[in-house]
Amino acid sequence: MALREILHYPESLLKQKSLPVTEFNEELKQLADDMVETMYAAPGVGLAAPQVGILQRLIVLDCSGSNEPNDLLIAVNPEIVSGDGDSLEEEGCLSVPGYWASVKRSATATMRYQNIDGVVHQREADGLLAVGMQHEIDHLEGVLFVDRLSPLKRSMFRKKYLKMLKEKELENASS
Repeated sequence: MALREILHYPESLLKQKSLPVTEFNEELKQLADDMVETMYAAPGVGLAAPQVGILQRLIVLDCSGSNEPNDLLIAVNPEIVSGDGDSLEEEGCLSVPGYWASVKRSATATMRYQNIDGVVHQREADGLLAVGMQHEIDHLEGVLFVDRLSPLKRSMFRKKYLKMLKEKELENASS
């Protein structure tokens, strides 16, 4: 297993749509293992393949709390097949470090996916797991959580975030 570099906004690859996985092989298992290790090290609760520069439909999620056993979910070719209710939860993203915003999503979600061996499964969720599934699948469509903000909030985000990036660059240049 190896840690992978996580791409950050405004990296253009994050805006591209991922391709379906068609081969369930050792390369896919290695990518999934690397993504799991990278997600836990970050630390985060989810990671999608595009965030590590791979345009494949693969996500990893673990929404268990720090005092709970791991509940790792590796989903290949995931899709939300149903959702219900409204949820407005604060989200962050490993590709947009240091920024959080409230995002409207379905309160419950049902995801159909394949496991690492290609077997089809379905998982119903609510709470953080439902939000996480929707958030990570958005990545596979080239959508970041900040793209779901109102135009005004998105504009404020861009200004604030680009200013934050410039400040970091100046900090790094002077040290």
